[in-house]
Amino acid sequence: MREQQKNKIVLHACCAICSAYPITLLQELGYEPVVYFYNPNIYPEAEYQNRLEAQKKLCKNLGCELIVDDYKPEEFYNVAKGLENQPEKGLRCDKCFELRLFKTAQFAKNNGITEFTTSIVISPHKNFQKLAEIGQKIAEQFGIKFKAIDFKKQDGFLKTNRISKELGLYRQNYCGCRYSIHTKEKLCMS
Repeated sequence: MREQQKNKIVLHACCAICSAYPITLLQELGYEPVVYFYNPNIYPEAEYQNRLEAQKKLCKNLGCELIVDDYKPEEFYNVAKGLENQPEKGLRCDKCFELRLFKTAQFAKNNGITEFTTSIVISPHKNFQKLAEIGQKIAEQFGIKFKAIDFKKQDGFLKTNRISKELGLYRQNYCGCRYSIHTKEKLCMS
């Protein structure tokens, strides 16, 4: 294991819009966020690329490190198998969160970073308590800490949208997976 990295925290980023305010808040709190982009759930690949390019632009503008894991949609489909017809916010989403937070914690542990968090919670359509429980359970497996910050508090959702508009970031209109695209619900940012 590498030497412990002081003041670093791994921020799982689901997209640039969601991570804009969390990055700035973490910086204000004295952290050096390492943004980890692992999202095998995003469909189609062109959508993934649009979100990745926006994330690169955001991290460059905010002066933070970006780590991009491989795009392997089969990893998402493996955890979603049998749950394809679940409603949004159901068990399929929980499994997707578990997959992405597990990989984030694994990255943190492997790189000597003792804390991680996620930008997913900034969406008013996501359940902070559920995500915090998932993050905490995974953190315990790795012997590190999940920093449970409800980024939507103190107008975080408005702040993240303001930052993304100022930077002209790509704005998606569905959560990300092939199942959410068909719901016609705008469960992430719009």
